[in-house]
Amino acid sequence: MWRHEQTKEDVKMSQTTAKTWCLRLLPVLVFFISFVIYYYFYAILRSFGGPSKNLSSSKSLCGGWLTQKKWESLNFNISRQTQLFLKLEDFFWREHLSTLPLPYGIKGSELLLLKVLAISSNYHVPAKIENLGCRTCAVIGNGFAIKNSSLGSIINKHDVVIRLNDAPVRGYEEDVGNKTTMRFFYPESASYNPALHNDPDTLMVLVPFKQQDLRWLKEIIYDEKRVRKGFWKPPPQIWLGDVSKIRVLDPHFLLQTADKLLKILSSQKEKQVSVHPTTGILAVYVALNYCDVVHIAGFGYPSSNNPRQLIHYYGYDTMKSMKNSYHDLNHEAKALKKLEDSGAIFYLHPHL
Repeated sequence: MWRHEQTKEDVKMSQTTAKTWCLRLLPVLVFFISFVIYYYFYAILRSFGGPSKNLSSSKSLCGGWLTQKKWESLNFNISRQTQLFLKLEDFFWREHLSTLPLPYGIKGSELLLLKVLAISSNYHVPAKIENLGCRTCAVIGNGFAIKNSSLGSIINKHDVVIRLNDAPVRGYEEDVGNKTTMRFFYPESASYNPALHNDPDTLMVLVPFKQQDLRWLKEIIYDEKRVRKGFWKPPPQIWLGDVSKIRVLDPHFLLQTADKLLKILSSQKEKQVSVHPTTGILAVYVALNYCDVVHIAGFGYPSSNNPRQLIHYYGYDTMKSMKNSYHDLNHEAKALKKLEDSGAIFYLHPHL
């Protein structure tokens, strides 16, 4: 009898002890579950808001929320355009009836373009990129912010890497990578030998700001006498690039960058000096049209309060050289901030 009562008492004590341990373990269990949930969502948000340095594949950026098209949320009130370059059949006046001259249209430049496109008649992006279900793009600016960033390996993992003007790659691979899918340039920013800092299959994309830019390209292609007038800086008189890799960017993109993204066209009449988009902000707008995921690096200028501050990750140009610029850099910085806040673009490095 006594033994039976003792057994019952033991059971009760065991149950009490078990409950006590359960209560003690409950916070640990809750913490563990919370940690797992937090880590899971943190990993998603990291891929959504910017890749980590252990990014193994650009395709990891295309999952989940990133497959949703961001274009509609930008409220540009214009259709997304993925055909980037001018093509010869445009000049049979089926699609590109232009009422504006360069840099925002082709009016008055038709004959020059016909001659240029008759030789460099390839207007395609390579099929291995064109046929991707999700395209990841990195637009690499030339700003000092990318220096010592060690972003090279991350940049190289993107499907499309867009670089600007004559920014060097060799000697800076650790920070800026060495992959270049497209390089946007104009005559004054052209390198005489594109092979020095580009891949053999890099597309050399001319951004024509004025008729002289197209004339320079025509003279290079046809090996004609060079005309040096009309440039703010002497362009190369010899260009060693592959003509088959030349593309001419559709002025539609510069027009929409100025009108829809920066909204500067409406104020042009009020200013004595015209303000045009930089090649960098233009490349970002092109990437928004063409790519599903857009990352940027090397954008942003330092405070103009220090005229001696270096502005590029290479060379010795300072803020003083931007004094008479035809660009509104502060306005472009605000536009990039809006794109970042909307989730349309993501920076690969910390920035102001």
